[in-house]
Amino acid sequence: MTEDKNLYDVVVIGGGPAGLSAGLYLARARYRTLILEKDDFGGQITITADVVNYPGVASTDGRKLTETMRQQAQNFGAEFMSAEATGIEAQGDIKVVHTSRGDLRTFGILIATGASPRKIGFQGEQEYAGRGVAYCATCDGEFFTGREVLVVGGGFAAAEESVFLTKYATKVTLLVREEDFTCDAAVADEARNNDKIEIHYSTELKGVSAGPGGLVEASILDRKSGQTTTWKPQDGGTFGVFVFAGYVPQTGMLKGVVDLDDHGYVLTHGYLETSVPGIYAAGDLRVKNLRQVITATADGAVAAVELERYASNMSDKTGLVPPRPEDSPYARSERQAENSALASGTSPAPVAQEHDQAPAKTSGFFGPDIRKQLDMVFGKMTGKLELALDLDGSQVSKELEAFVDELVGLSDGKLTSRVDSRTDEDGKDYDPAGDLPDARPSVRICRVDDQGVSQPTGLAFHGVPSGHEFNSFVLALYNAAGPGQQVDQPTSDRIDAIKDQVDVMMLVSLTCTMCPTTVLSAQRVAAQNGKVRAEAYDLAHFPELKDQYQVMSVPCIVIRKDGQETVEFGKKSVPEMLDLIGA
Repeated sequence: MTEDKNLYDVVVIGGGPAGLSAGLYLARARYRTLILEKDDFGGQITITADVVNYPGVASTDGRKLTETMRQQAQNFGAEFMSAEATGIEAQGDIKVVHTSRGDLRTFGILIATGASPRKIGFQGEQEYAGRGVAYCATCDGEFFTGREVLVVGGGFAAAEESVFLTKYATKVTLLVREEDFTCDAAVADEARNNDKIEIHYSTELKGVSAGPGGLVEASILDRKSGQTTTWKPQDGGTFGVFVFAGYVPQTGMLKGVVDLDDHGYVLTHGYLETSVPGIYAAGDLRVKNLRQVITATADGAVAAVELERYASNMSDKTGLVPPRPEDSPYARSERQAENSALASGTSPAPVAQEHDQAPAKTSGFFGPDIRKQLDMVFGKMTGKLELALDLDGSQVSKELEAFVDELVGLSDGKLTSRVDSRTDEDGKDYDPAGDLPDARPSVRICRVDDQGVSQPTGLAFHGVPSGHEFNSFVLALYNAAGPGQQVDQPTSDRIDAIKDQVDVMMLVSLTCTMCPTTVLSAQRVAAQNGKVRAEAYDLAHFPELKDQYQVMSVPCIVIRKDGQETVEFGKKSVPEMLDLIGA
């Protein structure tokens, strides 16, 4: 057998519950496994606020659950890559997965790309997306506090999210197209028994129209009578629409590669093999009667066991062996247990996790696990940064100052900070660079050269970069200091080609799971090209921006270039952000 360092046993395309479960099983069995994800690891479940039906876990949220899955897979030695799969060469003993960061050679492939929310096509759906029409209650529910909302759908998501939205909305009107719910009675009953939810069966949303400030009326069809009526909120104000009408499988890349059904779902056989040997499918993209996190994780485990056999057979056939994950925390803990057992003359007990050092003392903002991650990031940074704080004496300013002070203290000299409290003659905020609102408090990232001179970058956060924005802020530091996150050469060339000043303002919520990807994408561009400014604003502290742009969904992206302003909504990758910028 010959070791091939550029070969994987299995490449998993998709980092949701199915892909993470498969990665855990494969890596634990000592197969070299790469999990590829173009967006945010965790998949659609990360936008679920309450998960109460996952066996063994009384209550959690989707992001915490999948973060635990990812950590387990990583501890067993699974590798991770943030990139988009763009194609597959499926023939032969060694398959090739084409990605935005290069080609990957592998014996087996698991497709676990999942599905995305389905658009239903009512009049105004596209026009008012982000301005009253939404698809994520966790991300956007708070924008409709004190208003009424319409919810469209009759499945699990519609029933569960209707109940969740009652935390914010004064009333939820649920439009179910069929004569009854299509989910479990227990889930449906929670919606039926909620006093703030009114349910209309055999009903369709045909269209919405807007006035100043948002949506003002809806056109609703009674499917039994055929009559269309106009619906308005009882208080005569504006309202929101949340659509939970199922999902569309993310299988466009697979057309002509494996067999799909008429709706684009992957056809699998007894052990989740597709029509092509060595390619398996797991999770919400395949034909199945229940799409829940528990069935996705089960799919991942079943497919992983079959891929173990397939990869082993391919090694025997070709004489090639990918390098094994022998230095994972799990492998090290096993060796430690074996050595201890040999020394004591006893049988080694299974060890679930290795602790290299005593638990660190929990700090104000950063617990032991976060501190370990920060140590890794700061250890890799090649340059030094200064964090310039612009404060206004508010409580939020005090929180930001404490946050930055603690972060600087953990950085081993890689970060310093300074405070700039500035006002113009009227005592109002002003923007020294020109176009973006200089809302306070804020923290701007500056590079420090070899002579100790601080030079501003185009990266800033207005508010406190905690919650879901913490990771994007830390990666902004990494990208500004270097070496930064890699992008493929064509994407890097597009960033370098930007010659005119572009200002990108991102309006976000710290509870939004889609915002960090967008913030990171814009700031990755700005870190490489000084012509781009990318600043994020926590809308919880700057409601005037929310009102100015009529934001009812996040992330909201405002592009200012050549005297023109463009407003866009939704999660964006680096290439998609470059498309918006016009690069």
